[in-house]
Amino acid sequence: MKKEDLLYILHRIEIDNSNKLLDSDSIRLCEVHESNVSITIAVSNPSLQFKNKLQQKIQKHILAKFPNAEVSIKFMLLNDEESSSKPVIKNTIAIASGKGGVGKSTISSNLAIALQKKGYQVGLIDADIYGPSIPLMFDADYERPKSVKRGNKSYMSPVISYGVKIMSIGFFSNPSDAIIWRGPMATKALNEIINQTDWGSLDYLLIDLPPGTGDIHLSIVQTLSLTGSIIVTTPQPVALIDAKKAVSMFKKKEISVPVLGLVENMSWLQIDNKRHYIFGKDGGVTLSDAENIPLLVQLPLDQSIREAGDVGRPAALQQTILGDIFSELVEKLDISIQNRKNQLPPTKKVEITHNKGCS
Repeated sequence: MKKEDLLYILHRIEIDNSNKLLDSDSIRLCEVHESNVSITIAVSNPSLQFKNKLQQKIQKHILAKFPNAEVSIKFMLLNDEESSSKPVIKNTIAIASGKGGVGKSTISSNLAIALQKKGYQVGLIDADIYGPSIPLMFDADYERPKSVKRGNKSYMSPVISYGVKIMSIGFFSNPSDAIIWRGPMATKALNEIINQTDWGSLDYLLIDLPPGTGDIHLSIVQTLSLTGSIIVTTPQPVALIDAKKAVSMFKKKEISVPVLGLVENMSWLQIDNKRHYIFGKDGGVTLSDAENIPLLVQLPLDQSIREAGDVGRPAALQQTILGDIFSELVEKLDISIQNRKNQLPPTKKVEITHNKGCS
């Protein structure tokens, strides 16, 4: 058994009618050593009946998939101060491209998985209102968020897949239905997803932005204080033109969000140990040098990345060279964030007081 297998089992288990086990940071320890499983769960209900019932449910689900597993479950009680403490999101990262079709959602989903595998608490917002693809990439097409109570307020509980908390407009519509909304309606829906979701405490909240530099992007920088942004591009000039516009958007004085780095996707195709540069060579390197932005990684054009996304099991879950590249992306992102925090003051929410946006 691997840890991701265990998380896949746990995220489907409900504590009660409105909460799943991984909601609200209930899991405090989750370790797998061969067939030995150790889980520590923080609960607010001290009754022995509740804990026994939950323990039996967890063991039943694990043993159904792994009959030889040795399962150890411990409970810790949340004190009043911890139960009422305000959740903290340490890093909020926008992932943009300026252009569609460069693999931005693929990078977002695999980065989220790679961060989670490093032990971080991760959330992912699918902000592409008109073309939500994150539910498919996380094998959660037909999942639906549930309503949870926090004090006197009701929130939406994010869908959890592979240990990542995700929210998308795709959870509120049929996968085959088109979303035909004007800009104000789309931004309103996005604001509700951001503000009405019970994220709990997170190390990273990733935002998969749509192509372009319009309403959704302005809504994000007005609603959230971003730690920074990542720009995804391919090496070809037609993609670099729009990637440069995305860089320019974040660098504008009115917005002023640090660009933490570039990801060059589909950099080459490997055939018989020879690289073929289908979309040109080192376009991301050129843009990195021109804009003085770190090039975080170059990803090959690989069929397995596409196949993994299409079946809802991102490539970062695999123990392959691709998994290693996404692990490298996490390490370089951590360095870039630390450098940004050492050199720049925290980013503030953008105040836009007229309908033009940022000209």
